[in-house]
Amino acid sequence: MTRVFVAAGSNVDAERNLRLASHELVKTFGNVQFSPAYQNVAAGFEGDDFINFVAAFDTELPVRAVVAELQRIEGLCGRERHAPKWAPRSMDLDILLFGDMVCDEPGLVLPRPDLLRRAYMLGPMADVGGDVVHPLERRTMSELWERFDRDGHPLTRIELSLGAQ
Repeated sequence: MTRVFVAAGSNVDAERNLRLASHELVKTFGNVQFSPAYQNVAAGFEGDDFINFVAAFDTELPVRAVVAELQRIEGLCGRERHAPKWAPRSMDLDILLFGDMVCDEPGLVLPRPDLLRRAYMLGPMADVGGDVVHPLERRTMSELWERFDRDGHPLTRIELSLGAQ
């Protein structure tokens, strides 16, 4: 079994889409642990605030099969595959860590580089996997979050029921 951490984010009908995505994650992968949800300003473009969380689960599926399932869930939430990168999103599901896998292939870079640069990824990751050691940095997520400059991109914790329909 491989422990997988996935970042989820939306700024288009965000609460509905995130609840749908979390329900589908549970339906697809079984026992899923969710971080709290956080609201934050859009990064890289002007737009509505995003809501983000991180989900953690164990799977025996290979990484490309997990990517395919995440893309299927994005589609259920209205995500178009070829939408611009820095634009509003109905759903964005990104693998942050796939066990201790390190790879740099077309369409798949692990660990996800944004994990160390984006508060909305690292903060919830530390909530749900604080003791997990980053495979390249050799520090725990809690340690990395403690050292992170949070002033430039503040997060606001919000209540959002995840995992249930």
